[in-house]
Amino acid sequence: MESANQGAQVPAMDWQHQIDAGAAGQVLAAAIRQGHTHDRDALLFHDLDQLSARIAELRAAFPASTLHALAIKSNPLVSLLRFAVERGMGLEAASLEEVALARAAGCPAARIVFDSPAKTRREIAQSLAWGITLNADNFDEIERIGAAVAAAAGRCDSMVGLRVNPQVGDGSIGMTSVAGAYSKFGVPLEQRREAIIDAYRHYPWLRGLHLHVGSQGVTEQQLAAAVEKVFELRSQIHAALGEARIHCVDIGGGLSWRYREDSTVPTPRSYAAVLRARVPLAFAPEVQLITEYGRCVQTGCGFAASRVEYVKTDGGRRTAVIHFGADLMMRRVYRPDDWYYRFSVLAPDGSPKQGAPVAHTIAGPLCFGGDLLARDLPLPQIEEGDWVIIHDTGGYTLSMWSRHCNRGLPTVLGYAGNPPEFSCLHAGESPEDVVRFWNV
Repeated sequence: MESANQGAQVPAMDWQHQIDAGAAGQVLAAAIRQGHTHDRDALLFHDLDQLSARIAELRAAFPASTLHALAIKSNPLVSLLRFAVERGMGLEAASLEEVALARAAGCPAARIVFDSPAKTRREIAQSLAWGITLNADNFDEIERIGAAVAAAAGRCDSMVGLRVNPQVGDGSIGMTSVAGAYSKFGVPLEQRREAIIDAYRHYPWLRGLHLHVGSQGVTEQQLAAAVEKVFELRSQIHAALGEARIHCVDIGGGLSWRYREDSTVPTPRSYAAVLRARVPLAFAPEVQLITEYGRCVQTGCGFAASRVEYVKTDGGRRTAVIHFGADLMMRRVYRPDDWYYRFSVLAPDGSPKQGAPVAHTIAGPLCFGGDLLARDLPLPQIEEGDWVIIHDTGGYTLSMWSRHCNRGLPTVLGYAGNPPEFSCLHAGESPEDVVRFWNV
């Protein structure tokens, strides 16, 4: 694989770095002064220096041969994907549409990993023709791939792996955990071990293994235990085959992000150290690892800024109505106990607001009563025209944008340097753009 990992030569960065209110305010103020906001009431910002540093840190933690495939689902902006590819990343796609995004970002086929659990026969044939990596979700898909390989006269230039559920247990957020006793993904290892081994006996082009534990809320030890179990399976397959055929092991993603300032999360270097201790074979020269991180790389690089449109004081509550809600923060609105976000308040010029905290409800703009981002949140007193900052929105926010009430996508600005220089990552949508989206 194409790689130029700097290894230990890259000094460790502060992986838990978060963009605070002061830094967000300086960026917003600069964007306003330079005319980049175009009077939009809702914007997203992405720190490109931070993203570059996080990519370098991730690559430094693992062997140079590792393919780090950034999860497109975390943030699908083509300009950001291209930025990552130019810095040595691959891309992980969960749909054929995401494969198309990877190709549009200039990602070489050998660095695209296609993981959809619902691949059609046509999608499989196209993926094999392109030569991208395929992780099969189940035995039926393996048979479909076999038929496609046979139709190509037995030629298979793609790395093909089988996704295995290592069954190491759920994390603290059940809906984002995929390695319990049951999962909709993969083949359960404990119940189907012999059938898995038989699949490798039958299909000589099956040369990889794939696992994934979850996204946010899974522990470093769970992740390492899953890798350990799959490498044990790899050894059993090699013993049964009489040859060491599996050179590629995709260990998925799952490193959590630090949404709360008083929490800590594993870093790539700490996780790699745990893996080296528990599964030294994972770092052997003959093994190529693949990772599929998204949240831990992208989330802390971004923040959202919304102008406050109204402040209401009805019903004994002080409610600030802003221009982001469940359209951007779907999981926060519907599962607030699982998804925490930090909020800050800036004055109209971007300076952090001062004053004694007052309890606020932060209400989104969508037309249903539950569109609330926070309840009784202590913040300096918010007034019309202020800005509410939602921190840690670089991943799993814009990619989950909802069309409910048909509000247009916000403008997304990338920035780098000090003072910041800006680039447009997405122009946002006008009402006319939304009409075009829905119109024949």
